[in-house]
Amino acid sequence: MKPTNTFFLLIFTLCCFNLASAQYGGYNGYNNGYGGGYGRGGGMGMDRSMMATPPSTPSKPKEIPAEETAAKIVEQMKPELKLDDLQVIAITNALADSMKEQGILLKNESSSQDQKIEQINALRESTTKKINAFLNPDQIEKYKEFTANFKGVQKEKSKKKKDSKDHKEPTEEEKTKKAEE
Repeated sequence: MKPTNTFFLLIFTLCCFNLASAQYGGYNGYNNGYGGGYGRGGGMGMDRSMMATPPSTPSKPKEIPAEETAAKIVEQMKPELKLDDLQVIAITNALADSMKEQGILLKNESSSQDQKIEQINALRESTTKKINAFLNPDQIEKYKEFTANFKGVQKEKSKKKKDSKDHKEPTEEEKTKKAEE
């Protein structure tokens, strides 16, 4: 063989060996090839645990059961009205039923907004009558005060939410208007 043919054959062999070595992880053989070991670790391989979990999508927040909400309200009411255990159970059940019914009314798409408001007000009145049936006259007065204060707290919370929404960063248009003034 001529020296030039031998030289090219040697170069070709070195290139082939280099390519084969690069595919399988170089010096360490199969251990470091294919992204650190056939599907484990970082690199090109995919871990099976990645395939098992579905892609996370933002879901609706879980609805709090009516029973829990009613129990929280009654816990606030209990010391103020000095309720006994039987009254606590009866009022909790009445409030839970009312909240479930209110949820159904709100989800009803066939009713207009005005109809929903009327239905909710009627539901509120019937719930108040049910609760008053479990209370003595002194407790009824305290219950009226409690509901007035409770409504006031709810209004304050909604105002705070509205205020926090109103206090967003001003838009570019608002900034330019203020600058012009």
